[in-house]
Amino acid sequence: ASHTGVSALTPQRGQAMLQSIASRLRDVQGNPVSGHASVRWLEKTPKNSLRIPLLKALFPDALFVHLWREPEENIASIMTAWRRGNWVTYRNLPDWEGNWSLLLPPGWQSLKGRPLPDIAAHQWTTTNRVILDDLARLPASDQLRVRYSDLCSDPGVIVRQIVDFAGLSMTPELENRCSRNLPFSRFTDTPPQTDKWRQYETEILSVVHTTHDVKRVLSI
Repeated sequence: ASHTGVSALTPQRGQAMLQSIASRLRDVQGNPVSGHASVRWLEKTPKNSLRIPLLKALFPDALFVHLWREPEENIASIMTAWRRGNWVTYRNLPDWEGNWSLLLPPGWQSLKGRPLPDIAAHQWTTTNRVILDDLARLPASDQLRVRYSDLCSDPGVIVRQIVDFAGLSMTPELENRCSRNLPFSRFTDTPPQTDKWRQYETEILSVVHTTHDVKRVLSI
């Protein structure tokens, strides 16, 4: 659910989680990975950005790529997801009126009855703050911060940076993929555009000031 630490992690639970993950590992071709293979598992579920301590406890050699997006753009995407109802993550959430979409960050209870822009801005700000706080407790060598716009504008350079950080190697397939426009994620609702957020410009400008402190840190 929300920010999850390691207090509830027992050896038995940890082993069960590792076994469950191992049973579902797939390589780039979609084939099962041998239980004895040494692999670098790529996990990008947004919810898990609130579970960094847990992931580090389960995987001591874990590396973290903090991919962040400009608040205006991200808040617009969050608002669209809420309004379309395609990304409900918690149905009939207790102490909430109806369903909840996307991440459930700390402090969500205070948002009951608040306008959608407030909710979206809280999701962006609080999630990124949790990530920054959790990563601050880890060695610098375990983390890499990447701006979403840089990945989109120059994927070859940024992907190589990520691959080098992870101690991996570029493959011909990956080189070819990065030499042209990146394909859309299968979860893409509408094609990304830098000014798409302006459809909600008035609403977003009323709350974007709440993101400034976190964005300042991210931009360093």
